[in-house]
Amino acid sequence: MATINLVRGMGSFFKECEHPESRWPRCPHEYKIRYRNAAGRQTEESGFATQEKAKARLAEVYQARKNAPQSQRKAERIQKYGPMQFEPYVEEWKADQRHLGAASLRHLDSLLEHHLYPAFRSRRMGTFDHKVVEAFIQTMERNGVGLATQPNAFDKLKSILLDAHRVGLYDENPFDGVKPPQYDPKRAVIPSPTQLQGIRTAGDDAFVVIADLMSGCGLRNGEATAVNINNIVADDVYRVTDQVNQTTKDYAPLKHRKEGDYRDVPLPARVKLTIEWYADKYGTVDGYLLRHPVSPTTSRSPTSPSGWATRASTSPSRSTATSCPGRSAAPPSFSTSASLPERTRRARPDGGRPSSSLAVAQVTQPTCAAASPTHERRTP
Repeated sequence: MATINLVRGMGSFFKECEHPESRWPRCPHEYKIRYRNAAGRQTEESGFATQEKAKARLAEVYQARKNAPQSQRKAERIQKYGPMQFEPYVEEWKADQRHLGAASLRHLDSLLEHHLYPAFRSRRMGTFDHKVVEAFIQTMERNGVGLATQPNAFDKLKSILLDAHRVGLYDENPFDGVKPPQYDPKRAVIPSPTQLQGIRTAGDDAFVVIADLMSGCGLRNGEATAVNINNIVADDVYRVTDQVNQTTKDYAPLKHRKEGDYRDVPLPARVKLTIEWYADKYGTVDGYLLRHPVSPTTSRSPTSPSGWATRASTSPSRSTATSCPGRSAAPPSFSTSASLPERTRRARPDGGRPSSSLAVAQVTQPTCAAASPTHERRTP
């Protein structure tokens, strides 16, 4: 069965008899037509005595589909957004990203300001194709943009241009055939116990707490900063319930978690002692060690406008924890002379990237004559 195709998008007409195409004008069998309807589904019609009638019906269907309201709206969108420059289009697109948090918006603004706007600020949206995207990747490589930053900038550009593709600016996906930049990070180097001891002594007492929580419990920066003594749910378990958002400088749910979600992590003895030592020395506010909760009744740190309040700037007399007169003023330390188990890597319980973990032996524990009924004190 031969088929005659017309202009792209119009469809085709044919006969199902055994006569060759050259004999169709004299053949008594009727013509059939095949086309795609407005929903994109293939449709057939029959009963056309001549080619002219079959072609006329195909032209009628094509014009009706072309003049449909949906096609008119697409043409209006192309007329509106095609000549628009990249920057105003992105600003309009960004206003629709209501799901992004404060930190994600900050990251997006940084990528736009340093990578996307310098490359495409004045480019018209209707001029993007796969060659433009390839040239952008090559420019980043030539300018020495970090291997970790290149995929991030590429992904943001992809989100923007795919939105324009859905609007109807491009007949073809501008990313078809484009190989995205690859980032293959090297294996993380875990510090030795000796190096970790040097890290702990490089900062103040608050830094000791953060270093111990990150190395001993595998917490992120913001999670370690939101350390709370009430989250010690067992002698060897710490419950991570919130974090400090680096953008808003306020407490926020865990990364990729909902409000009230938590995860329990192993709590080494030396980390537990560090938390209790710091709480006894500087006190807590609602259980928090390193930062005051933001509330109308709690003032921010007088030395930190951003709201960070270390206990070094807070009088112990205002704290809610009981001080131990017999406890040493120095933070708990660990000995590196004993045999140490092999360093291991532990995956995060929440499915995130693995964090380094150090198994440390022989914790030296300070003594306390007045043991609190809430926090058990043990002497070596």
